[in-house]
Formats: sequence, structure tokens, C-alpha cells
Amino acid sequence: MKKALLFCGILAFTGPSKVMAQSGKPLFTAPIGVQTYTYRNSFSVGVTAVLDTIKSLGITEVEGPNPKNTTPEEFKKMLDERGISMPSMGADYVQITTDPEPFIKLAKLFGCKFIMVAWIPHGKTFTIDDAKKAVEDFNHVGKILSENGITLCYHDHGYEFGPYEGGTLFDYIAKNTDPKYVSFEMDMMWTFHGGADPAKLLYQYKGRWKLMHLKDIRKGIANDLTGGTDTKNDVALGTGQLNIPEILKAAKAVGIKHYFIEDESPNHAEQIPVTIAYLKSL
Repeated sequence: MKKALLFCGILAFTGPSKVMAQSGKPLFTAPIGVQTYTYRNSFSVGVTAVLDTIKSLGITEVEGPNPKNTTPEEFKKMLDERGISMPSMGADYVQITTDPEPFIKLAKLFGCKFIMVAWIPHGKTFTIDDAKKAVEDFNHVGKILSENGITLCYHDHGYEFGPYEGGTLFDYIAKNTDPKYVSFEMDMMWTFHGGADPAKLLYQYKGRWKLMHLKDIRKGIANDLTGGTDTKNDVALGTGQLNIPEILKAAKAVGIKHYFIEDESPNHAEQIPVTIAYLKSL
């Protein structure tokens, strides 16, 4: 009886969520990162102010590269001064498949171990021909990057989940790219928006996933294969449609080490602290 009363007293004082946090292990224990595209409109106002904000939020990793009008050397110095690292950077598909050398040089300057490509050029609909070309290009440039100590990651964007031979076009890409040279970055929101199950997909291709974008989508928004949605539909983690704990449990199980918040919403300044608090509460 005394134990029951004591527990009720703890609940009244701390609330159920804090009691659960005390009794269990935290789910999310990785460093908190952010994709710099989140701050695309803010960097033009002041790079220093943005990085100070990032640091104040407890973010210790970014996915780059450097913003416009700031040289790589300047940006690297700013990051170093704030104890922020850049394990990954993005690259344009056409540019890196045409000439990977500038990206290799940039990655080495920043200390990046990963280069991700977030969009495969295609027409109104992503087709098997688009997928076949991407497989060829990714295997080719992935080998070159690997020889330089860098891993190429393709960042899924939702349109790859159209049906193909009993599976999807993403399945075709995953099965036909060489695991030695091509890995993946999961954008959990785009995966879901394209009609796939993020947690299931992580387990299905265990060993191929190296990075993750942390995103959620507003409730009521229907899935489709466009690979696009209004930026206002990006919401703080835990307030949208995705089952975040299930996805993060799978991500941890398959060995993802780097997670980057990407909030394209005009309300990202208000939403990111909510996202971080949610991650820490799990």
C-alpha cells in the first residue's frame, strides 16, 4: 500500500512520461544533427548567427556542404570553432556523376565520410529506365568515392516506390547497386509519403543504411509518388503521421549512426526545439 501511494505521489509530481523515462533506457542516443538545407533562407542573413543557434540547440553534427557566399574554408573554420562536425554532405546527381573530383576534394576538406545524392533526374513519373541509369551511375561514381575513403549514399525521395516486378523501383535500385560502393540515407518522411513502411524497409535492407533524415508530415496529407509536398506540411517530430519510435528502433537495430533533422517548413525555428525535446523524451 505504501509503495502504491509513493508511486502515485511520484506520478502527481513528475507526470507519467518522466516516470517512464526514469524506468527505461533512452531510445535515441545518437548525436543530434541537422541538414543545412533547413536554414537555406537564414544563412543569407548571417551564417554566424545560424551556427550559434545550431550550437545552442545542442546540435553537434551538420550535413552540408557550405552555404552560398561562404567559402568551404570559412565554413569549416566556423564549424570547428563551435565543435560541430560534418560527417556527410549532399551533391547534385548530374554534377557528381559527371565529375566527382571537386566533391571528393570538398568532402576531404570537411572530413566527410559520406556524400549523399537526394534526387535522381526524371520526368513526370520515375521509370525503370531512370532507375537503370541511376544504378549504372551510382555504381560507377560510388567506386571512385570508395577509393577515396568516402561512401556514396542515395537519399530516397518517395517517387522510387512505384511498383515494379512484384516489388518497387527502390527495390530494383537496392538490389542492383553494389553494396561495396553504394549505400543509402533514409528520409523517413519521404519514404512514408511514397507509400513504404520506413521501419520495415530498414530491416529489409539491413547493412545498406548509413544515414537518416528526421522528418514528419502533417496529419491528413495523403501519400503519393511525386516526391514533393508543400513545405508547410513538414511538422515537428511526434506531431505528424509517422511512428517515430518504431522507425528509430529499427534505425538503431540496423546500425545507423548519423541522424539529421531536416525541417523545410517556414516554422522550423519554432519546430526544431520541439523535435529535439521529443527525441530526448523517447
